[in-house]
Amino acid sequence: MKLYLELIILLPLLGGISNALLGGRLFSRRSSEFVACAVIWGSCAAALTAAYSYRSPEVVEIATWLSDFDFKAPLTLYLDPLSLSLCLMITFVCGLIHLYAVGYMRDDHCYVRFFALLNLFVAAMLTLVLAENLPLLYLGWEGVGFCSYALIGFWYSDPKNATAGRKAFIVTRIGDIGLGIAIVWMFELFGTESITRLNQMGNLLPVGIVTALGLLMLLAAMGKSAQVPLMVWLPDAMAGPTPVSAQIHAATMVTAGVYLLMRMFPLIGSSTTVSAAIAITGALTAFYGATCAVAQRDLKRILAFSTISQIGYMMLGVGSGAITAATFHLLVHAFFKALLFLGAGCVITTLHHEQDIFRMGGLRHKLPGTYWPFLAGALCLAGLPLTGGFFSKDGILSAVWRTGGMLYGGLYLVGLMTAFITAVYTMRMLLVVFGGPSTPLSHQAVDGADLTENKDKRMVSGVGPLPRIMEWPLIPLALLGLGGGLLNLPEYLGGGLLHSFLAPLTGHEPTLPHATELLLQGSAAIVALAGTATAWLRYGGQRRSLRLSEAQQPARGLQAFLREGWRVDQLYDLLFVRPYVRLATLLWQRVDEGCIDDNLDRTSTQLGRFGNMLGGLGQGRVSLSLTGMAIAAALMIAWLAWMTA
Repeated sequence: MKLYLELIILLPLLGGISNALLGGRLFSRRSSEFVACAVIWGSCAAALTAAYSYRSPEVVEIATWLSDFDFKAPLTLYLDPLSLSLCLMITFVCGLIHLYAVGYMRDDHCYVRFFALLNLFVAAMLTLVLAENLPLLYLGWEGVGFCSYALIGFWYSDPKNATAGRKAFIVTRIGDIGLGIAIVWMFELFGTESITRLNQMGNLLPVGIVTALGLLMLLAAMGKSAQVPLMVWLPDAMAGPTPVSAQIHAATMVTAGVYLLMRMFPLIGSSTTVSAAIAITGALTAFYGATCAVAQRDLKRILAFSTISQIGYMMLGVGSGAITAATFHLLVHAFFKALLFLGAGCVITTLHHEQDIFRMGGLRHKLPGTYWPFLAGALCLAGLPLTGGFFSKDGILSAVWRTGGMLYGGLYLVGLMTAFITAVYTMRMLLVVFGGPSTPLSHQAVDGADLTENKDKRMVSGVGPLPRIMEWPLIPLALLGLGGGLLNLPEYLGGGLLHSFLAPLTGHEPTLPHATELLLQGSAAIVALAGTATAWLRYGGQRRSLRLSEAQQPARGLQAFLREGWRVDQLYDLLFVRPYVRLATLLWQRVDEGCIDDNLDRTSTQLGRFGNMLGGLGQGRVSLSLTGMAIAAALMIAWLAWMTA
């Protein structure tokens, strides 16, 4: 088992390092692409072998890392049902994304840097998932943060892309402060950083301390998983290449915060305040993301706000104590969200990097290889009955209902309302992009916005060529998304495989009576179908005039408010950015330049004048020199007389 766990992390790490050092020098383009893809699939094979050999949770110490007096944090990996499930998902989904990236980046000259960072991204996420102690987890945590910063701003020559990368890095750092404080505090309390030991010590602490630790970890999860109020970085992260977006949203980065809370839930879950805070954060974020997505015109931003919403559902599940349901939705969401992003990348590529959905249309017959898998992903995201997304989302809503009480009853209604909005914006996206008549691309900007994703901003009509390697990965993802419900079927259908697999970690999770569960599933199905019908009535069939009228109308009122993400960016600009800029300007112009620099400049000027005056005295006159010597001698004699007196 030790060898398998080492290979899971080392193969992507070695792939990234070898590409960074040798790519472009000793490696040809094909060699770099082959190495980048091969190491991920090798890691996937190691994960599958570990799953086949798995019998019980194992702790494997690889090497000594940090050790100082009582503090010890070795390179120790921990394999249990939760980490094994995520390793299988991460390596498989990222393997498909790497294959897709070969076609997507075929014309980019910076492919070496791209594939090196993409490999390192996977290695960092796997380190985070398999870490047995918090310092090692924090290493992977910061690793995915750095890689996301470098990949979001990959096309850094465009200031917008560079700014998006910096924004992601800075906002997620706010949450990282909470995790850093929690790690140090827990060592002071328990004298250990082992996750398995910490999770056994929750009953030894007062509830207040557990609550404080839980809220610090929730802050960390807010940043990394783009939850309210630290969600503003994720929509701008669409500045990176589409494979990066797919990897961030499906298999890495944004799932890290949810994983942290699930991993540490035996410790922090004993506080009802923490559980309620997690659930409220998740429900509010899910509603926020859905309402913003319904007003977007940029295809990738729709999916970005959708991810914010779906991660909110996972947080809602964790806050309800349903770790199995949250894990189930995390896995299924990875399949259909990777599918949707990769499908969106196919559309964007064939339309010459056009991203406004209202400049699209009629692509169903022009891109059948993209349409049918994308349809499967859309059905899963909308939560239509019998899809994987339906069962996973219903598992979370059922868990919220099962928790009971006024608070969780209200959160259930918010979750149900969000499910309706999700179906509306998902089907709106599908119908506008693929349905109806073809809409020729326009050479004019949309509401003054530039929706291209790289420096080539030429808009041309027609559908361009699409490498087949970009469509092949969509098929297995579509099958897994549609059939993902088989991972954890409801009790009345025989029970779930994932539920029994995670039982050693989650313990006994209560279940609902079959009649109640059927009633809740029926309600979820009606809501999803109602949202689908609403979108069809607005955008379905040949309703070209409605689409064109909405495309031509500038955003106003509520629509503008939602399209701008509830104007949270403007609020943060008003509360934090502008005061900071003004303070920095004051310190720069008044204190640094006006006080410090000015005084130094004046002092140097006076010294210069004094030096010039002394220099003017030495003009080569013998009489002046003798006078100076006499004055100096007189001063020396006076000083000696004073000293001897």
